[in-house]
Amino acid sequence: MFSPLPLYGVCENLRKLEITGVSCRDVYAKRINPRVKSGRFMKILPDYEHMEYRDVYTCLLHRYRHILGLWQPDIGPYGGLLNVVVDGLFIIGWMYLPPHDPHVDDPMRFKPLFRIHLMERKSATVECMYGHKGPHNGHIQIVKKDEFSTKCNQTDHHRMSGGRQEEFRTWLREEWGRTLEDIFHEHMQELILMKFIYTSQYDNCLTYRRIYLPPSSPDDLLKPGLFKGTYGSHGLEIVMLSFHGKKAKGTKITGDPNIPAGQQTVEIDLAHPIQLPDIENLRNFNELSRIVLEVQEQVRREQQEEEEEGQDEEEGRSRQGDSQQAEQPAQKDDAGAEGTEAAGAAAAQESAPTSQPFVLPVGVISRNEDYPRTCRMCFYGTGLIAGHGFTSPERTPGIFILFDDDRFGFIWLELKSFSLYSRIKVSFQNAEAPSREAFDEMLKNIQSMTT
Repeated sequence: MFSPLPLYGVCENLRKLEITGVSCRDVYAKRINPRVKSGRFMKILPDYEHMEYRDVYTCLLHRYRHILGLWQPDIGPYGGLLNVVVDGLFIIGWMYLPPHDPHVDDPMRFKPLFRIHLMERKSATVECMYGHKGPHNGHIQIVKKDEFSTKCNQTDHHRMSGGRQEEFRTWLREEWGRTLEDIFHEHMQELILMKFIYTSQYDNCLTYRRIYLPPSSPDDLLKPGLFKGTYGSHGLEIVMLSFHGKKAKGTKITGDPNIPAGQQTVEIDLAHPIQLPDIENLRNFNELSRIVLEVQEQVRREQQEEEEEGQDEEEGRSRQGDSQQAEQPAQKDDAGAEGTEAAGAAAAQESAPTSQPFVLPVGVISRNEDYPRTCRMCFYGTGLIAGHGFTSPERTPGIFILFDDDRFGFIWLELKSFSLYSRIKVSFQNAEAPSREAFDEMLKNIQSMTT
């Protein structure tokens, strides 16, 4: 009837109680069993006398068991990353935040947004942890399996005695690690103030939608997962790197007013590796731009040829009048073409040197000057740019640089800007996708929310 206890990490936490001198069986006998014997759970647990104490405890978790794992809050363009875990006798929702800009290699920061106390005698108690005055009354509503919402019932606990100015200064120290006076760029000041005004209005009353970690394959260029990346005046943002055959995609988990959370920020064409020029020529932006634009033109011609071949095949099937017989060789040709491209990418990886010198071209802006000076491979890619409010979005050419197993970069040619990405080294539990199809559907859903 219920999922096994280890799914929730409770068994391990109950064993910790025994180490501190509290027996799990005592917890069951004194706190859980009386509630069962009172008849409250008789309908769902008719055989309670024959059940193990941990199985009864799992039943108490049943109401909230679906909210464990990773979630993205619906905070307009900004998004976020929430990790819900079992911790002893609590279920806690931790909001994960990138390190302070531009220190992309620093570890993630996190703060609690809510907790569910599982050992109250009447029922599990939900507490809002937002603000600086300690836990207070909250509420959680499970809308459906992959969606839930939180509500704070005492938002006055979020207010500070110094008013909005004190709240803003405190938020600024936590979010950016500095004061507004330390930020001299006027546009950056506007973006920061806009984010504070927008996000603080929610008062921890949010809707969350489930997200999955990307599935991996031994053939992947590097292990997929979550990365923190530099985005100019917007600071550091969280990106999910996933692989899809001959393509790799970077999807924003957190975003900004230009490119909101859920959008595909970069796409890497693994079938089109790029050989960098020698280090001196690499310093010349025009030389790197020429190389990338030549590959872009090659990709455009290949796409045009594929479209024309597809039209010819469609016309041929119409003339034959037997679409099934004509479809079989077409599928074989497509598979063969894809295999050839994959083999070409694999051959490029094998023939490429293990490392080569790397330096940013003169004129390319980087938030972090402490980027790696050697790289493994480079590929043609496109990056999504747009005006404020996600207006006039377009994909522009760029170059993906693989530095090592945990870091990569992207040069946006049109913006003359460089983004450095570093892996988030956190072992998230209950975050695996049940299937590749479920993961792909999740990507479509989070993108559609901001389109």
